Amino acid sequence: MNSSITQTKLSSPFITESGYRIEEPDVMFKTWGTLNTARNNVIVICHALTGNADADDWFAGLFSDESPIDLQEHFVICINIPGSCYGSTGPLSIDPETGKPYKASFPEITVRDMVRFQQQVLDELDIQGVEMVIGGSLGGMQALEFALMDTRIRSAVLIAMGKAHTPWAIGISHAQRQAIVSDPDWNGGYYSLDSPPERGLAVARMMAMITYRSPRDYEKKFLRRRQPEAEELFQVESYLNYQGKKLANRFDANSYVALTRSMDTHDISRGRGSFEEVLGRLEIPVLVIGIDSDNLYPTFEQKELAELIPQARYAEIRSRHGHDAFLIEFDQLNTHLRSFIDKPKTEFA
Repeated sequence: MNSSITQTKLSSPFITESGYRIEEPDVMFKTWGTLNTARNNVIVICHALTGNADADDWFAGLFSDESPIDLQEHFVICINIPGSCYGSTGPLSIDPETGKPYKASFPEITVRDMVRFQQQVLDELDIQGVEMVIGGSLGGMQALEFALMDTRIRSAVLIAMGKAHTPWAIGISHAQRQAIVSDPDWNGGYYSLDSPPERGLAVARMMAMITYRSPRDYEKKFLRRRQPEAEELFQVESYLNYQGKKLANRFDANSYVALTRSMDTHDISRGRGSFEEVLGRLEIPVLVIGIDSDNLYPTFEQKELAELIPQARYAEIRSRHGHDAFLIEFDQLNTHLRSFIDKPKTEFA
């Protein structure tokens, strides 16, 4: 597979919606395939909350032989978003004013900021057209904003999210952040990098793992079985402990706080008009995919999106895996993508 990872700095400063200016923003991105001479055979993949630019790792099914994305024809790019801890400017980056990591002082980043940051990358690569932008969860929020903000986008695939972050989703994120800030090692976000608030971040991840899956999935996977080597624990408790520790070992607590707050900013009507007006102006074909067992972003959110976008259609992944199904059910995802890509654009009118 022809791929390339790039760690560099943007040639121009990045200014957030709130007016904060980052003079030399770091950016990490990964590409696959070859850019054509017209520089318009591009597919942009937007990653979710704790994802990174290695889309062929966490979105592996889109890079398989069964995928309708053909790396002989397409140039695929995934850009690490600002606020993350995987190469682009975030809380672990050095604040030039202090010479120390930003940590909790990292500026507010909105979903629109994430898109504008990626637009700067595409501009510097002289990208002239984007055949498709695709993302799930936070990635889907970015993909929707991309479709609204960038005239280069010719189609969009939005998975497992809605037109705005709901009170339900905001409340879950708030509870996760409270788990982090309640950790004795948190210290207002200015913890030692050698002693991060692992317990708080681990608990936040445990909460997330419950919302990412479904009761049916947990029943199938665990029943009421006990952990053989530690019978005081149910297997589901051991699983959540493992998932929490795993994330705490690879992710930054300040990034988790910053990015969940970014998700709370998701509202495509903000400053633009009603949802009907904003989405009614979208003229490109859009595929909206819901997951029948998703408790975090229920399918009524995706169905509503599809109804409000003129050239949209709705498809559904059927799975016991809940919200995480878009990272698991690649056969179904690729079937929906293939149908969307192959369908003549005029049939969406």
